[in-house]
Amino acid sequence: MSTVVVVGVQWGDEGKGKVVDLLAREADIIVRFQGGSNAGHTLVVGGKKTVVRLIPSGVLHSGKVCVIANGVVVDPETLVEEIDTLQQQGCLSDASLLKISETAHLIMPYHKAIDIARERLRGEGKIGTTGRGIGPTYEDKMARAGLRFVDLLDDEIFSEKLARSLQEKNSYLSLILKETPLEYQQILDNYLRFRDRLAPYVTNTSLYLHHEIMRGRKVLFEGAQGTMLDIDHGTYPYVTSSNTVAGAVCTGAGIAPQQINGVIGISKAYTTRVGSGPFPTELFGSEGETIRRKGGEFGTVTGRPRRCGWFDAVVARTAARLNGVNSFALTKIDVLSGFSTLRVCTAYEYKGQRYEEMPASANVLEQLTPIYEELPGWSEHLTDIRSLDALPVNTRRYVERIEQLVNVPVKMISVGAGREETILIRPTFF
Repeated sequence: MSTVVVVGVQWGDEGKGKVVDLLAREADIIVRFQGGSNAGHTLVVGGKKTVVRLIPSGVLHSGKVCVIANGVVVDPETLVEEIDTLQQQGCLSDASLLKISETAHLIMPYHKAIDIARERLRGEGKIGTTGRGIGPTYEDKMARAGLRFVDLLDDEIFSEKLARSLQEKNSYLSLILKETPLEYQQILDNYLRFRDRLAPYVTNTSLYLHHEIMRGRKVLFEGAQGTMLDIDHGTYPYVTSSNTVAGAVCTGAGIAPQQINGVIGISKAYTTRVGSGPFPTELFGSEGETIRRKGGEFGTVTGRPRRCGWFDAVVARTAARLNGVNSFALTKIDVLSGFSTLRVCTAYEYKGQRYEEMPASANVLEQLTPIYEELPGWSEHLTDIRSLDALPVNTRRYVERIEQLVNVPVKMISVGAGREETILIRPTFF
């Protein structure tokens, strides 16, 4: 295989950054194909933690080309800050190692202002947005009113489009949302400054990827968030504003369907989600708090505490089908050491009906009863283990049961945050 897609199969935060960083050793090109700076991937190499939000997680490997594709919505200020930080660490010293799609949409200050104001007005019914303008930017994209990098490269076109868009947004901000209007000249000056910094990286990434794939180069596609946050297939309306599933690689990166050779699904050994929305296996007592504390379950970008629960095989099974997952990477299994008994959700029950896959109704998801299976836990620490056979018997049984319930083989197990704290059951993924 020359192309591999990495997707989260839960509600995001599954550890995709670590897995992409690990797989990037084999890849030539790493591509981010959707989402925005509301998703942070944490990389731990040599005990040092690095957080990336827009640039693909393979950036810490020298000589790898990182691509921000057309499906990503880009906050140029955040991107410039990220580039500066990485260059201070010795990364991206060569401009040819970063490519930004000319058709990627720009997050503007009014997008963020609208995002924050709307969430405030929702009150108790808030969605849980990060307020970084992701949703409003995708709205403008679909309304054919967005600004793209190709616009930013032309002073006249950008200034005209900005003036037209800001007039409409300021009316909405002041009259409907009761917020202070934004200043045109300040936005224009800032974005032209960002343009000067980012212009060397902007190109036709779809054409670039096509040529490189045809050459047989190994390309790794990295998604943001997780399958259950997909705008079409997730727990709507408590979702993100883009398609997070593997199929979105085609539209989000501009490649053909037959150019996708494999899909790796990333799942925690338990389940978490950030923000509002249904969460069938959520734990509210000491067990959930223990998982949160041991797993460091706080949002990479927001710092918000993540809601924690038992592994949900219904979620994983649905996601495996939607994405065509070939193999699973199971992360943070070390966090479960010390539990005498573990529970796995195998199905749901609602008003006498059994669900083997996710129901579409958020109302049903809020009220259903998870059906659990209990498995014996283990007390041993796992962080220093590097082979499947060396895992405790009950840990291996836990992994095997997940494989049976999801009907997908586990080919990678993360036993710690560090790059090397990983068990590779399948030595190569390309």
